[in-house]
Amino acid sequence: MEITIIGAGIGGLTTGIALKKFGHQVTIYEQAEHILPMGAAISLWSNGVKCLNYLGLTDQIAKLGGQMNNLAYMDGLTGEVMTQFSLHPLIEEVGQRPYPVSRSDLQNMLMDEFGRDNIHLGKKMLSFKQANDLVTVQFADGTQVQTELLVGADGTHSSTRAYVLGEQVERRYAGYVNWNGLVEISEEYAPADQWTTYVGEGKRVSLMPVADHRFYFFFDVPLAAGLENNRSHYKILLKEYFAGWCPQVQKLIEHINEQKTNRVEIHDIEPFAQYYKGRVVIVGDAAHSTTPDIGQGGCQAMEDAIYLSRALQINTLGLEDSLKRYQNKRNERANELVLRARKRCDVTHMKDEDVTKQWYEELRKEQGPHIMKGIISNIIGNPLD
Repeated sequence: MEITIIGAGIGGLTTGIALKKFGHQVTIYEQAEHILPMGAAISLWSNGVKCLNYLGLTDQIAKLGGQMNNLAYMDGLTGEVMTQFSLHPLIEEVGQRPYPVSRSDLQNMLMDEFGRDNIHLGKKMLSFKQANDLVTVQFADGTQVQTELLVGADGTHSSTRAYVLGEQVERRYAGYVNWNGLVEISEEYAPADQWTTYVGEGKRVSLMPVADHRFYFFFDVPLAAGLENNRSHYKILLKEYFAGWCPQVQKLIEHINEQKTNRVEIHDIEPFAQYYKGRVVIVGDAAHSTTPDIGQGGCQAMEDAIYLSRALQINTLGLEDSLKRYQNKRNERANELVLRARKRCDVTHMKDEDVTKQWYEELRKEQGPHIMKGIISNIIGNPLD
C-alpha cells in the first residue's frame, strides 16, 4: 500500500519503520526545514523499548540508552534521601530494561533506520481531501501527493486530528513549566546510574543518565501560562524558584547551558475515542497528547506504530476494518494513561497542598514496591506482552 505520513517525530518515524517492515511503500513529509527534537531527552520505559526491539532495533537503542539501575526521591530543600531502591525487580518482572535516551540521538537513529531519502523536509501540509479510495494532500510549496492512506503524526497541534474529529480541540494547560536539557554526569548532582528526583514545594528537579556520560535534567515549577521566555534569564529564574534548595540543585543550576536548555509549558488534551476517518488515521500526540508525568508519551506513540502496522497486516476485511481494530485496541489504553499522567501531575505539582504533602510523607516510608507497581502498571498491556 502507498502510505503517506505527516510528521517526522518519534511517532511518525517509528510508524514508518513498522509499516515498511510489512512491505508498505511509505513516505514521510515534515513541515520543518530541519529536524529539531522537542525536548532534550525522553524516558523510554520497557514497553517502548520492546516496540523498538520488535522492529529490529535492539542493539541500536541499547547503545543510546543510559544505565538506570536505581531510583531515588530526595528532599529538595535538605538533600536527604526520602526513598532509594534498585529497579532490578521491575526489570526482571517486565523482561526489559528501561532506557532514558537523548531525543536527538533517538530521532537520528530512527531517521537512519527508516531511510532519509524517503523523508521530505520543508513540506507543510495545507489541506487534504478523500475521493476514489485516495487521499490527495496539498502542501504549502504548491506540490501535492496522492496516497492510499494518510497517517497523521503531526503532534499536539495536529490538523489531521481536527479532520478526524470534525473540530479543533483545545489543549489544556497542566499548570506547570518545564525546563530541560543535558549536562555532563557529576556525582555532585546525583549518582551516575540512578534516576534521582528532588521534590518540595510542588516542584521537581530530576536527573536521568543517558548515553555518552550525560544526565538528562528537568526542572518543574507551577506557574501561570504565557510568561516571558528569555533564555538568558533561565539561571536567574531557576535560582529564584529554587532558592533555599539543597547544594546539589544549586550546582546543577550553575552548570546548565542556557542556550541549549528548553522551556516548555506543559499541556495535554482531553481524551477522545475516534482515531480515524475514512483513509486518514492519527498516531502519537495527535491521538493522545499527554503530560510527561509518567513518561509514557513516546512509548504510547511506539505502541501505536506496532498496533497500526499489525492491524493492516493481519486483518483482511478491508482498510476500514483494520483502522477500526487499531482504534479500538489503542484508545482505551492510551486514554487511560493520559488521565493517569494528569492525576500524577496534580499530585506532584501541588494542585492540592494537603495531597502533595501526604505524598511526600509516603515517599519517606516507601521501600520501592509501591512505586514499582505503579510503573509496571503503565508498562503492562502493551502490544508485545
